Amino acid sequence: MKTKLKFLDRYLTLWIFLAMIIGVGLGYFFPGISVITNSFSSGTTNIPLAIGLILMMYPPLAKVNYSLLPQVMRDKKVISVSLILNWIVGPVLMFVLAVIFLKNEPDFMTGLILIGLARCIAMVIVWNDLAKGNREYAALLIALNSIFQIISYSFLVWLFINILPQKLGLGNFNVSVPISDVTESVLIYLGIPFLAGFLSRYFLMKFKGKEWYSQKFIPAISPVTLYALLFTIVLMFSLKGGKILELPMDVVKIAIPLIIYFVLMFFISFLINKWLRVPYDKNVSIAFTATGNNFELAIAVSIAVFGIHSSQAFVGVIGPLVEVPVLILLVKASLYLKRSYKLK
Repeated sequence: MKTKLKFLDRYLTLWIFLAMIIGVGLGYFFPGISVITNSFSSGTTNIPLAIGLILMMYPPLAKVNYSLLPQVMRDKKVISVSLILNWIVGPVLMFVLAVIFLKNEPDFMTGLILIGLARCIAMVIVWNDLAKGNREYAALLIALNSIFQIISYSFLVWLFINILPQKLGLGNFNVSVPISDVTESVLIYLGIPFLAGFLSRYFLMKFKGKEWYSQKFIPAISPVTLYALLFTIVLMFSLKGGKILELPMDVVKIAIPLIIYFVLMFFISFLINKWLRVPYDKNVSIAFTATGNNFELAIAVSIAVFGIHSSQAFVGVIGPLVEVPVLILLVKASLYLKRSYKLK
C-alpha cells in the first residue's frame, strides 16, 4: 500500500503561515494581548506556553520503543555513521552556515545553532515511510537520539555558543547562554515528556495491549504536537504585531541557511552510506534522521532562556515552516535515487 502524507502533515507549512498571520493580526489589532499573556506568568515562565511546549514533545516520545535499542547497537557500522552524522556533522554544518549567513545578527545566529544541535525525533518516521525506508531502524535511531539529546544537549549548547565563537574570534557574536538554564529547560521540556512517554508506553501496553496502543492511542495523541506548535506560534507572533513589516525579510534571512543545511545534510548522509554499502532502506532512515531537526526543543529552550519575545525563539518557529516543503522535495529525490541504487 502506498504511503501518503496525512492531511495535517501535508499542509503543515500552510498551517504555520496561517498561525503566524493570526498571531500578528491579534497583536496588531489588539495590542493589549501582551498584558493578558503576561498575566499568566510565574516568574519568567508563561504557564500556558510551558504546557503547550511540553505537550508538543509528548506524542513523538510516546511513540518510541526504547526496548529495541539493543538491536540497533549490534549494527556497529550503521550506528557509528548515524551518531557521527547527527552529533558531529550536523551541528558543525549548522554552526558554519550560521556564521556565514548570520554573523552580524548574533540572536538569529544563536537560534540557528540551537536548531542544529536538536536532532529530530518527531517527523522522521513520516519522511522515512514516504521514502520507503526501514521503519524499525528509523524508530531505533529516534530512540537513540532521544537518549543522546537529554544527555548531551546542554553541553553542546555551551560548546557551540559560549566557547567556539570566542575561540574563533567572532567579534560581533557576544551572546552567552548559561548552561544551567539550558539544562533546566531540557529537563523540563524534554525530560518531562520523555518520562511521560516512557511511562505511557509501559503501562498502557501492559494493561491495554500493544495493538490498542499503536492503533488507537498513538493516532489519537499524534495531532497534539501540531496543535501545540500552532498555539505556540499564535502566542509568539501576537507579541510581534508592531513589527509586521520586518517579518518577511527576517524569514528569508533564516530560510536560506536552513534550506542549504537540509539539502547538504541529506546528500552528504545518503552518499556516505551508499559508499559504505548500506542498503537503501537503512540509508534512508539514517539520512532523514540526520537531516531533520527537533524544532520543538529548540523553541522551548529559546523561550525558556531568552524569552517569548526573543529572536532566537522566532528562528525556531521559522524552522518547520522551511523544513516541511524542503524535506518533501528530498523524499522525491530519495525515491528518484532509489531507481539506480545498486551496491556493487
